[in-house]
Amino acid sequence: MDEEAQRSVSFRLIRKGDWAPQNPRPKGRSPQEYPMMIVWKKGFIRLVLVGGILWMLLILSALLFHVWSCHSSVSFFSAICNKDSKVFTVLNSMGINVPEPLQSQHRCPIPLSEDPDEIVIPKGRTPDRIVKDLSYAMEDELLKNGSQTSPLFGGHQSWSQREESFKLNPAMKVHCGFIRKSGAEMAPSDIKYVKKCRFVVASGIFDGYDIPQQPSNISLRSRKLFCFLMVVDEISLKFIKENVTIKEDDRGGKWVGIWRLVLLKHPPYDEPRRNGKIPKILLHRLFPQAQYSIWIDGKMELIVDPLLIMERYLWRGKYSFAIAQHKHHRSIYEEADANKRRKRYARPLIDLHMKIYRYEGMGSWSPGGKTISDVPEGAIIIREHTAMSNLFSCLWFNEVDLFTPRDQLSFGYVVYRLGGLFKFFMFPNCEYYSLFVLHPHTREHSSAVEWVKNITELDGKGSRMKESRGGLGLWTPYPGNLDSVVLPPVARTSKAG
Repeated sequence: MDEEAQRSVSFRLIRKGDWAPQNPRPKGRSPQEYPMMIVWKKGFIRLVLVGGILWMLLILSALLFHVWSCHSSVSFFSAICNKDSKVFTVLNSMGINVPEPLQSQHRCPIPLSEDPDEIVIPKGRTPDRIVKDLSYAMEDELLKNGSQTSPLFGGHQSWSQREESFKLNPAMKVHCGFIRKSGAEMAPSDIKYVKKCRFVVASGIFDGYDIPQQPSNISLRSRKLFCFLMVVDEISLKFIKENVTIKEDDRGGKWVGIWRLVLLKHPPYDEPRRNGKIPKILLHRLFPQAQYSIWIDGKMELIVDPLLIMERYLWRGKYSFAIAQHKHHRSIYEEADANKRRKRYARPLIDLHMKIYRYEGMGSWSPGGKTISDVPEGAIIIREHTAMSNLFSCLWFNEVDLFTPRDQLSFGYVVYRLGGLFKFFMFPNCEYYSLFVLHPHTREHSSAVEWVKNITELDGKGSRMKESRGGLGLWTPYPGNLDSVVLPPVARTSKAG
C-alpha cells in the first residue's frame, strides 16, 4: 500500500510538472547562463524589429521628399524632381493619387495646328517698315585710340551712343557684340554648315552645366527643314564628350543625336552666364543666314514640333518676335528683388542697375498698361529675323553687356525705350510650360560675386570678384545724379519669386 501511494503521488507530481526532471543541460553551461540567453534572444528580435521599422520610415521619408520636391516652389528642390521616376507610377497603381509635378500643374493646352505637314510657310520676308537698314559697329574705339590693349566683345559704348541707339531711324548703326578679334569665334566647318540654315532651333551649354536634351515629337518635315544647333564652349564640349556619345561626320561636324555642336572658341566674358547670352540674344549675328529661329535653354527638352511653334506664335498673328510672360512677376523691380533674394548677382549692383532704369523713367508695371508684363520667361524665344527684331535683340544685348547679366531685368526696359514701336507677342505662361520638359542642371551655378551684399565688399581684395570684360556700365560714371533715386516698393506676390 505504501509503495502504491508513493507511486500515485509521484505520478501526480509529474503531471503537474513540479517534480519532472528538466531537459538535460548541455555540457559546459551553468544554470546562470539560461536567463541571459533568453534576454539576448528577445533583445535581438526587438533590435531587428526596430531596425526594420526605422528602415521603412526612412524609405517612406525619401518617397515623401521625392513627391514634395516635385511640387516645391524652391527651384533647388524642384530641380531634384525626376519626371521619369517610377515613384509616381507605383503610388498611383496602389490607388494613391499623387498630383502632377509642379511644371505639369502650370501647363495648359496650346491651340496648335494639327499637322505640321499641312502648315503653309509664308513666302518672302516680313517687310521692314520702320528700320530698313541695320548695320553694326565692328571696331572697338578705345582700341583704335590706343587706350585698350584688346577689344571688348561689346565694345566701349558711350552713354551718348547708348542714348542714340534708342532713337529709331530708317538706317541705323548700333553696337551688337562681335567686335572684331574680341572672341566667340566659330570653326570654319561650322561657319560653312550654318550658311545653309534658314530655319534654326538653337540652344546653348556653357561651363558644363548641362548635356544636350533630345527633342521629341519632331516631324520628318521639321527634321529636314530646321538646323538644330547646340552652341557650346570648350569646357562644355569636354564635359559632353565625357558623358554622352559624340559622332563626327566626314566634314568635321560633331553631333549628339539631332544636335549639331557649334563650338565658340575664346569666350569673351569672365562670367559663364554672360557668355550664354551671346547665342541666346544674338542668334541673328551668330547665324546671319537664318530667317527664323527658336531659342531654347540647354536644360530643356523641346516636346512640340518647331513648325507648329512657328505657326502658333509668329505666322498666325503676323508677329516677328514671341516670348512668354513670367510666371510670377510683371515688374522689373519685382524681378530685381527676387534676384537679390535668390543671390543671382551682387545685390548692390542689381540696385544700381535698377536705379539707372528708374532715373531714365522706367516705372513699375501696372494693369492696363501698354504691355501684358515687363518681365519675360527668357528660356524660349521665337523670332523672325527682321531688321526691327534684330535691332531689339542688339539693344537688349547691349544692356546685358553694360549692366548685370540678368536679361529679364533688361527686356522690359528696352521695350519701354522703343515707345511701343516694337510689336511682339507675349504669350501665356502656361503655354510656355507646355512646350518643354525641364531637366535639372548637372550642378548648381555659383560665383563669388553673387553673394556680395555691400558695395564695399568689392573693394581691395574683393575687386577680384569684379568682371573685367562685362558689366562695365556699373563701374563707369553715370551722367546723372542717382543719389536721390528711390526704387519703387515691391510687393512679394510669390514665395517662389
